[in-house]
Amino acid sequence: MRAAAAPVRAEAHATLPDVSRRGQRRHCREVVTALAVALAAGASGGVGAQPADGVRAEIASAIAADGALIRGRAREHGAVAALRTVYASRADTPLWSHDGRLTPQAEVLLRELERADAYGLRVEDYTAAASLPAAAAISPADERRWARFDVAVTAAALRFLSDLHYGRVDPAAAGFRLQAAHEPLDLAAALDALARAADVSAVLERAEPPFHHYRLLKDALARYLNLAKAHPVLTQLPPAPRTLKPGDSYPGAPQLRRLLVALGDLPAETGAPAASLPTFDAALSSGVRAFQQRHGLAADGAVGKATFAALTTPLARRVRQIDLTLERWRWLPPFQTPPIIVNIPQFRLFAFRTTEDRAADILQMDVIVGRTYPRTQTPVFEGDMRYVVFRPYWDVPYSITRDEMLPKIRANPGYLAAHGLQIVNGQQDSSPVVPPSPANIEALAAGKLRLRQLPGEVNPLGLIKFMLPNSYSVYLHSTPAHQLFSESVRTFSHGCIRVREAAALAVHVLRGTPGDWTLEKVEEAMNDGRTLRVDLAQPVNVLILYGTALATEAGPILFFNDIYGYDRKLESELGPAPAR
Repeated sequence: MRAAAAPVRAEAHATLPDVSRRGQRRHCREVVTALAVALAAGASGGVGAQPADGVRAEIASAIAADGALIRGRAREHGAVAALRTVYASRADTPLWSHDGRLTPQAEVLLRELERADAYGLRVEDYTAAASLPAAAAISPADERRWARFDVAVTAAALRFLSDLHYGRVDPAAAGFRLQAAHEPLDLAAALDALARAADVSAVLERAEPPFHHYRLLKDALARYLNLAKAHPVLTQLPPAPRTLKPGDSYPGAPQLRRLLVALGDLPAETGAPAASLPTFDAALSSGVRAFQQRHGLAADGAVGKATFAALTTPLARRVRQIDLTLERWRWLPPFQTPPIIVNIPQFRLFAFRTTEDRAADILQMDVIVGRTYPRTQTPVFEGDMRYVVFRPYWDVPYSITRDEMLPKIRANPGYLAAHGLQIVNGQQDSSPVVPPSPANIEALAAGKLRLRQLPGEVNPLGLIKFMLPNSYSVYLHSTPAHQLFSESVRTFSHGCIRVREAAALAVHVLRGTPGDWTLEKVEEAMNDGRTLRVDLAQPVNVLILYGTALATEAGPILFFNDIYGYDRKLESELGPAPAR
């Protein structure tokens, strides 16, 4: 008597149909028949043999031990339930083998697990019990071992899918506060699709972040993995006795040339006749300048202390930077509206015109971020920009009032007037100003009054501030200190983000807001004598992120210093680096 297999979700590219069940005599080994053979012969269906009750019981027993099989965030996101659901839908029959042989899907999946490092993940997290060598060690007739192996492959696939989609660690544990929950992944449906797909890699790709720059960075990872494997000592350059400039003698010039060529900063044919000479020539200086531009260094073409440190950073470390940045990409849900992104270690702002992360549709500009001291670092978080203030007051934070301003105010009664500062009773712009009497200064010290600076060119906020209410009291604003944008490392603020092209950013965020906010009108409001608040027609999502590696559409891979130590923090959460 034959019972129909339980229905499962169909994948558009399914190649392996469900197997039906035929009763067999007790103690006889049952034969698993792949219906794909029948389909290949032109049959529209067929009858296959199901595993014996003992095999199904072995699968059920392995599923019951899911505590040892499902670990990490996969458990948080329902992998245990997905494991049970998929096997229940198949009456506890194997997903990955038929008649003692791996399915084509299983072979591709296991190969992908064995190259998990190409995704920025740890191979050993998925292949401890599920690998091609482990499958090869199982006798085709040993159905119980195949059953155990099948569940191990399923558990590894679920962990892999979960890690690709959600990341391996909770972003909050790494210091990143997200507003919206990550887009959920139906792990049971994704697993079923993997087991049936004609293109396993395509199913895995659908679990990954949908961002173009994530895919570019994953491609860059493959390149740097190959470089690190083929040239493990490429970055080991002889020390330079001083800053190298064109024309200087340098015994390590040939090694430096090979490094710059391998990294793509110097064309292979450039300076070929002089390739073996111990001279830091003009061609090498040009290659160094390209390297400096990719690594956030002053692009002077000379090899000083900072440039030499970057040149001699092991390629394995660059691979790890990419790993960590890919992990951060996985935390982000798809953009529902065009966001603004600030990448802290890059000192760069990206204002999207669409929800696609394509350079042609992004307004970019330099920014200044918080100093590297713990209390002045710019936090990593997400918020919604809701309004813009032209010619803003600067409400001096209490910590700055207490630690920096009050000693000067007490020492010099004229300090307030000389710097356009006012003592105010209240939290609104319209709150009354009070005189700087001794009693009011002491009330200011006690936090009962507040200090603010009048609008104008000397105001630290410049002529525009962009408000995104948050618990950190951090926002974006312009600045009168324009000369600081010429620095390659721009950690100068108390935590807020200073933007270089504030007028252009105002035009961008005020699109659709009543008033026809052209660049001319924005500049007029900046130079008017009054403070003006303009509410945005729609809030703009702002993501303050932290990534020390970035792939560009033009080709170069950018690397930045871990200025706040957030890479080290994330590494401690992730555990050891992948074994490569």
